[in-house]
Amino acid sequence: MLSILGAPTASHCDGSTRRQFLKIGGLALGGMSLPQLLRAQEASSNARGKTISHKAVIMIYLSGGPSHQDMFDLKMDAPKEVRGEFRPISTNVPGIEICQHMPRLAKMMDKFAIIRSLYGGADQHASDMCLSGYPIGPKGRQDNHPSLGSAVAKLQGSVDPAVPPFVGLTIKTRHDPYCNPGQSGFLGQAYSPFQPDGEGMSNMRLTGTSLDHLRDRQQLLAGFDRFRRHLDASPRLQGADVFTQKAFDVLASSKLVEAMDLSKEPDSLRDRYGRGDSSPAFGEDAGPHWMDQFLMARRLVEAGVRCVTLSFGSWDRHGGNFEQLPVQLARLDQGITALVEDLHARGLDQDVSVIAWGEFGRTPRINAGGGRDHWPQASCALLAGGGMKMGQVIGSTNRLGEVPQDRPVHYQEVFATLYHQLGIDVGNTTIADPSGRPQFLVDKRDVIRELV
Repeated sequence: MLSILGAPTASHCDGSTRRQFLKIGGLALGGMSLPQLLRAQEASSNARGKTISHKAVIMIYLSGGPSHQDMFDLKMDAPKEVRGEFRPISTNVPGIEICQHMPRLAKMMDKFAIIRSLYGGADQHASDMCLSGYPIGPKGRQDNHPSLGSAVAKLQGSVDPAVPPFVGLTIKTRHDPYCNPGQSGFLGQAYSPFQPDGEGMSNMRLTGTSLDHLRDRQQLLAGFDRFRRHLDASPRLQGADVFTQKAFDVLASSKLVEAMDLSKEPDSLRDRYGRGDSSPAFGEDAGPHWMDQFLMARRLVEAGVRCVTLSFGSWDRHGGNFEQLPVQLARLDQGITALVEDLHARGLDQDVSVIAWGEFGRTPRINAGGGRDHWPQASCALLAGGGMKMGQVIGSTNRLGEVPQDRPVHYQEVFATLYHQLGIDVGNTTIADPSGRPQFLVDKRDVIRELV
């Protein structure tokens, strides 16, 4: 029970006093009062930039399915209708070449690892596979399995009571499976991601309370009052105990709000990441070119978040492949290299894993519209950080980029590796489903030994 103590005041229309409704039950705050939490937050405010005490993962979903042949697996010996218009460039790791439109990455290849032989995706335009290891199945989204973020929230809990362990930055899209930030599956709503722009949490924001107000202690207490009255008056929020808990956890400290305030970063660093906005890339129904989210992800994991998910770009290039890709490859190149460079500069490269990938690859043969169609048979992934072994390429596809040839790697093996780097042994760890039956986190539980 968290009690915010003060002198009793007049009753409200529901008969409760201010003292009564400022008592918030079930917040699992370890017996700390709000003043204690605020003092702890202030005492730790200077710790930003130091090595964090937890492991974390940043998951970047390339919505629509990126073309492996035009990014990391160019086939220059293939016929023209397969190899396309792009050319490879050398990287700072001898023998590794990538697309010409990713020059920043080429100069930092020693801090990245590429998987060229990824398989196991379904022909589904959805983030499910990339965030959970499971496609949409008979039991629904993610086949009712928890996403990595939800599983980690269940198994490891919060680093800080005022900071949710799992945050989803994915923007809303008309095609709903694109904007799945990582669902909780059979774990239920208690382990769903905190979404700063999600409908559930937006309904719980303190009306009229700005970022500056959240920093002000008196305004914070007044905000609690307004928030509770709004909660009591809204039929849509009746029984929303999980969201209420999350909202009050967040409002008990300004730590999460501060982490999302990018104005605290110098302009030079923000320019290095790039800016962008929440508008869908190319006006299509997919992720944005919002490089700010890479920086926000770094700030969030520093604040105590264990898993951050975001979507980036529109990669479903059935047409205009070679006109559109140079634009978003350059933006991805800027954003992800800034993120990894920043993690290394801040001493976080051993603790924070980064994964960028899509739901499937693209057809080897270019179609009549100058694009590539869906191709679940082979795909690619880009990894960094987490204490993994970088500066390497894992696996290969055949001459035309059709299927894995050497060292096939399943999506779930990547998840097994990410869990391993988070300190979770997928070979022995289970989570009970609603029937009490223990469920493994993934079916394929071999980690990628080349990385660990």
